Parts: sequence; structure tokens; C-alpha cells
Amino acid sequence: MMACARGISPKWCLSVSQPSGEPAFQWITIAVMLPGDPGQPGARELRHMQKTAIATGLMLMALSACQTALPKAPGQSNLAAEIVRLNQPGPPTQPEGACWESDVTPAVIETVTEQVVVAPETRGPEGQVLTPASYRTDTRTRIVREREDVWFRAPCPTDYTVEFVASLQRALKARGYYLLALTGQMDAGTRDAVRRFQAERGLDSPRLSLAAARELGLLPTALEEL
Repeated sequence: MMACARGISPKWCLSVSQPSGEPAFQWITIAVMLPGDPGQPGARELRHMQKTAIATGLMLMALSACQTALPKAPGQSNLAAEIVRLNQPGPPTQPEGACWESDVTPAVIETVTEQVVVAPETRGPEGQVLTPASYRTDTRTRIVREREDVWFRAPCPTDYTVEFVASLQRALKARGYYLLALTGQMDAGTRDAVRRFQAERGLDSPRLSLAAARELGLLPTALEEL
């Protein structure tokens, strides 16, 4: 790329070359002749060349910045990481000023079915089966995880204005979870949509968590939490 000062021969031009993959502003060269050389431009012309070089360099820096890859959009939240389990009555006391919601996670019960030998098979002298074995089916259940109370950070009660809930419904509708009319009320349909949205992210609760509200763009993230 070549940028020349007005009224000056091309040999007094700004020359820019950009190797592939290199920032443009690192490859700016100005051809300036030493004093005493024939055809040397005057002071006014040199100042004009300097201004041209600076303006062109800034333009190329801006273009180089535009070519920088955009940051990736934040991924899906892991709401299970927000769950707090306490050994004492809640809510948690930290961080100061935070609002919390609690819910009860259901017990996880596993059913196991197995075949138990009642009578083994019998065989004759030559190894042939005389009577086959008999079995019975036993089924039993065991608790994998007990029912428990869990806590997670949530929007504060003062956040639940009609506008906030309508925005929540709109955000869930845009993602295919809420299919009803916008009412601005935290009704059963809204809570069911919240539960389905959060369950896919590790929190099976109809009560809106703070992390889910932030992912939906309803509340900002504090700078100290970034």
C-alpha cells in the first residue's frame, strides 16, 4: 500500500507492506532522504508526510483490530455447581447481602432385579443333565441418595417486578420453554418452564436461580464475580 504527500514525487511516499498473518501497523516504512540530497522536500512537506503516515498507521491498526477473532459466547451454565448443602438450618450466611432459595431434591431409589438359584441342576455319571436348575426372581430397592434440602442463590424478592417476570417469560419463550401468553406473573406455567430450563443445567427446581437469571440476560454479573 502507498500513501503520498500532496505535491511530492512518489519516492517521498509512505510505503506499507503486510506479510500474511502479521499486524499491519508493524510494517510501516517511510522513505525520507537525508539533508542535502537533491529534491529533498521542505519542512512543510515533511510535516504533511508525517501526518499522512500517522493517519494511515492508525487506520491500519483499526483494520487489524477488526480482523481479530471475536470472543466465544458464554456456554451453558452448570447450575449443579451452584447448589449448597448444609448440615444446619439455612440459608447460608455468605456472601453478605445475597438472596437464597431452597428446594427439596427427591430421593434417588435404585431397583435391582436378579435371579437366585433355588435348586442346582443334577447330572448323571456321563455328565448329562438329569434335572435343570430352578431359579426365583428377587427384586429389591435401595436408596442411592437421600431426600435433602438444598440451597442456591436466587434473585431477590425486590427483583420480581411485573416487568422482570415478563422478561423472564419472554426469554424462556424465545428458547422454546414457555409457550403461553406473557402475563408478568410467576404462575404455574412459568415455574414449569423455569424448572425444565434449569433441569437441563443440573438444577431440577421451579424456583429461579441467580445463575439461570444471568444466563437468560435478566440480571448482570457483579465485577467481583467475573
